Amino acid sequence: MTHLGVIGGGGWLAGALLRPVLADRLVMPADLVLSSRSGNISGFEAWPGVHMTTDNAILVDACDIIVLSVRPGDLDEIDVDLRGRFVISVMAGVTVEEIGDRFGARRIVRAMPNACAEQRLSFTPWCMTDDVRDPEADFARRFFAASGRPHFITDEQELDYFTALTGSGAAFPALMADAMIRHAIEAGIGPETAVLAVRQLFLGAATQMASVSDTPADIVELFMEYHGTTAAGLSAMIDADLAHAVFSGLTAARRRAQDGAD
Repeated sequence: MTHLGVIGGGGWLAGALLRPVLADRLVMPADLVLSSRSGNISGFEAWPGVHMTTDNAILVDACDIIVLSVRPGDLDEIDVDLRGRFVISVMAGVTVEEIGDRFGARRIVRAMPNACAEQRLSFTPWCMTDDVRDPEADFARRFFAASGRPHFITDEQELDYFTALTGSGAAFPALMADAMIRHAIEAGIGPETAVLAVRQLFLGAATQMASVSDTPADIVELFMEYHGTTAAGLSAMIDADLAHAVFSGLTAARRRAQDGAD
């Protein structure tokens, strides 16, 4: 029987990952232990059997799979022995080598989910050490599949890039959406209507891009060929070098990920 312990179980990411897992009964509430500084964790009222503690050592003793879901800056406060445990880390910028050196673990999965996990829409790249056993790798895949689309990678260094690219969740698209909303309001559209319109636009656009074979570049080219209002807007954005702004943002985010900060 799988007993899962989550160090940092009171954080938003842990909750976003665990609620789909519990709903799918991949882990039963009685087999889940969460730790936090306060020991009082909200968001799991639908599963009253979940155990909560302030003592990470108690959590480790009770569980065979340990999830590390703390901010990298708080890692020095975690003092546990994870030798013999299967460890899943969702910490940004903390390598499997560092996890092994700090905690004695050898069977480690490292992954980078995002905030869309709560809606089961996270893109979650993950890698693992050679010591991870086949059933453990299968559990990791199913664990992340509950909250979106897992994608196995063999090069751990790619996780720093994915931390920048997809670890942002809705943040980067939200920045563009906010600009569109503000422009609409300045054009005289009521704020509530502007928000509703742009939210629906992004929902439809994301659904379309996910369901058609055309690449985003193909879609842009298709609209450019019409030479209509959308093409005029696209041309202005291209002339303003929107791509440069995006490249600069991703480069900065990747640099921060490589520095070990989330």
